[in-house]
Amino acid sequence: MKKVLLSWSSGKDSAWTLHALRQLPDIELVGLLTTLNKTHDRVAMHAVRRELLRAQADAAGLPLREVDLPWPCTNEDYEQLMKAACEQAVADGVTHMAFGDLFLEDVRDYRVEKLKGTGLEPIFPLWGRRTPELAREMIAGGLRAYLTCVDPKQLDARFVGREFNADLLADLPASIDPCGERGEFHSFVFEGPMFRAPIDVRLGEVVTRDGFTFADVLSA
Repeated sequence: MKKVLLSWSSGKDSAWTLHALRQLPDIELVGLLTTLNKTHDRVAMHAVRRELLRAQADAAGLPLREVDLPWPCTNEDYEQLMKAACEQAVADGVTHMAFGDLFLEDVRDYRVEKLKGTGLEPIFPLWGRRTPELAREMIAGGLRAYLTCVDPKQLDARFVGREFNADLLADLPASIDPCGERGEFHSFVFEGPMFRAPIDVRLGEVVTRDGFTFADVLSA
């Protein structure tokens, strides 16, 4: 059995990766690993509150490993903290780390390179899936998520706060990847087959910060 720690962003791709891993007979999921902005107490980029991240882990029935990043965070800071997290995982018997990457070769190559020599093998359960079909599969499979972050340089900021559903896919410009793999948007999953029960949430205020537009998600 592969003892797998899943890199968890709080968004739809990592959530669907969790769902996919649970279909594999040689996988033992041992936890979720998430990086957070320590200053703002939120998941990096997705801007999801720590309390809701923990609610996701509880709904998934998995322990959560939190890596607190300083703000601002240099690449050196990030790599040192992640190296320590990997060392702890190996000490705890973890053998593999899973990622929800879809098609960005440079991102995959970076992960593979950084895990060399750590004792952890990377796996990419969704790699190479066509994103239009994958997005529809997620929605048909019962995944529900809100867009919590939009890059207005790529996608109209008015999309922030919308639910990831068939209507959203129909409204996305042709230039936008249906899964937002190029960073067009990020999401927070509150319901799906990877969870034991839905997470009761509501949308809060919308703010623009550091060149991105964010929709706050709150416990209902």
